[in-house]
Amino acid sequence: MSEAVERSFNFRRIDDRLTTSGLVPPDALAELGADGIDAVIDLLPATVDHAVAGEADIVAAQGVDYVAIPVDFDAPAADDFAAFAAAMDAHEGQRVHVHCAANYRVSAFYALYAEQCGRWTRAHADAFVADLWDPAEYPAWSAFMAEERARFAR
Repeated sequence: MSEAVERSFNFRRIDDRLTTSGLVPPDALAELGADGIDAVIDLLPATVDHAVAGEADIVAAQGVDYVAIPVDFDAPAADDFAAFAAAMDAHEGQRVHVHCAANYRVSAFYALYAEQCGRWTRAHADAFVADLWDPAEYPAWSAFMAEERARFAR
C-alpha cells in the first residue's frame, strides 16, 4: 500500500488485504492498481462537495474494480449495508480498500459486517468504531446499527 493511501484521512489497516479510510487524495487513487489493490468500495455519495471528481474513472482506468454504494450519512439504510456485504463477499480474498469521507460510514459498516460474519466480537467491532467516532452522537447511526445487529442476531 502506498504511503499516499496510508496518509488518507483516518486510515486503518484491518489486515494484509483490507484497508479503510476517509477521503483518498486523487494522487493516491491513481496508485492503487500499482499497489496491488483489486477493488475500491466507495461509500461516499459522489454529490458530496469533497468527493473526488472522476474517482470511478481514476480507479477503473487501472483495472481496479470500483464499487459505489452512496450512503446518505443522515439516513444509512439496510439496503446500503446489504450492498456493502455483497461487495465484500464478492471480493473475498482480494486486496480491497474501502473509503468514505471520514471513515465513519466505513467503520460502522465494516464493524457490522465483521461481527455478522463471525470475524469479530461485538466488543472488537465497537472498539474499532469508537477509535474513530461515536455513533451515539448521530441517532440515525445508533438506530441503524441496532437494527442491523437485531437482524443478523435472529
